Amino acid sequence: MNKVAALFVQTGGVYWNLDGVDPWDEMRDARLYAGTYRVVAHPPCERWGRYWSGGPSAHEVCTLGDDGGCFAAALSAVRRWGGILEHPEGSHAWRAFDLNLPPRHGGWVVADWQGGWTCCIEQGAYGHRARKATWLYSCHVELPSLKWGRAPGDFIRLDEGFH
Repeated sequence: MNKVAALFVQTGGVYWNLDGVDPWDEMRDARLYAGTYRVVAHPPCERWGRYWSGGPSAHEVCTLGDDGGCFAAALSAVRRWGGILEHPEGSHAWRAFDLNLPPRHGGWVVADWQGGWTCCIEQGAYGHRARKATWLYSCHVELPSLKWGRAPGDFIRLDEGFH
């Protein structure tokens, strides 16, 4: 079995106690991952998404991309060891790191000049309770065929309280 490092994951979450998975939570600090397994990276998105500033009711001043280097570390690990990185659709990190934006309708497209590929999927097509459009970045792995386009069915809206 090939082992995978799951970076920036929740303690006790879905990657925990899975055979062949080496989980890196906040306590282990995934920014320090030094290889050698391929990675599945879920870097924090709070400072890269639509509400990076904290939203209209924020009580503190936030800075776009201020994630302590988490996205940069995740991208570097995927480029070095191979694997995949996941971030919300519309992530400002794509432009900040000179990655091509994936088409909303799906399909893998060249992401950069370092062998990376990117695409857009909806997690609702894979069982999530909301459509939750998501961008993926992958490097040095065989690209899978995914469920492209709008996920069929009725879904809750994320702005109605489910996250």
